[in-house]
Amino acid sequence: MGEVVTIRDTGEFGLIDRITADLPADERVLVGPGDDTAVLSFPTGVVAVTCDVLVEGRHFRRDWSTAIDVGRKAAAASLADIAAMGGTATALVVGFGAPPDLPTAWAMECTAGLREEARAVGASLVGGDVVQAPEVILSITALGDLAGRPPVRRSGARPGDFVAVAGRLGWAAAGLAVLSRGFASPRALVDAHRCPAPPYAAGPAAATAGATAMIDVSDGLIADARHVAEASGVVLEISTLGWEVPDPLQAAASAYHVDPIEWMLTGGEDHALLATFPPEAHVPEDFRIIGAVVAGEPSVVVDGAVRDAEGGFRHFA
Repeated sequence: MGEVVTIRDTGEFGLIDRITADLPADERVLVGPGDDTAVLSFPTGVVAVTCDVLVEGRHFRRDWSTAIDVGRKAAAASLADIAAMGGTATALVVGFGAPPDLPTAWAMECTAGLREEARAVGASLVGGDVVQAPEVILSITALGDLAGRPPVRRSGARPGDFVAVAGRLGWAAAGLAVLSRGFASPRALVDAHRCPAPPYAAGPAAATAGATAMIDVSDGLIADARHVAEASGVVLEISTLGWEVPDPLQAAASAYHVDPIEWMLTGGEDHALLATFPPEAHVPEDFRIIGAVVAGEPSVVVDGAVRDAEGGFRHFA
């Protein structure tokens, strides 16, 4: 086995050169890596921008996830935010912090993960920055196109709307529970924690269908539904009656004596999309209706009980 080449050996600019050496051409990128900023062309002249930061030990562990998994997970967090506004991401800018003894190969594989996830929506990696840090830190800025549609904000839900969700719920939380107990099975749950599978196409589909509000479920269904309730000044009533619990979730819940519905209500990092639709809308097939919007003091009600002070992850809590 040969000597491991680290970032200290490669150097800041050497690493940047390696990361950017074979980025594919994209006609929307007027100026790519190598200048002070990237310059992008958007037909509508409107750009959606978001940023997410992932920190080693808080959002991922290198002994649990491959570098490719970490890159994909980091990209997914920001790409899902663009989808939640009804848009499609077109470009990523990456801030990468790492200790000098991190193997350069790990950084390159992480970049490959970023690019792989970006390709899922047709986005390009167009630039960024590299710095020394005590642990691996990834700051991902995503830019997206709304295709001429107004953004679907959190504040548009109205009494009488349906509440619907697209994507998986509780899988990443169950995977974290499995890994935290020292196991690696069910594999589907572990993989869901390592790398989510957001329903990217469902965001633009919801916007086209007339969604009145939408949000990326990153902190948990209850926590993020509460954001919509507070921004819109309404109550979101959710019913779990008839929810289908996927087999991997059921297996893990039985093993750990946990109610799988609680994982589905409070688990974050699956990056599902929660949206509200007016009664006359044709709800896209990727969404399943789970409740309704009613008038009242902003809150989330689940199966008749207010769940306004629990559920979801909060930094610094």
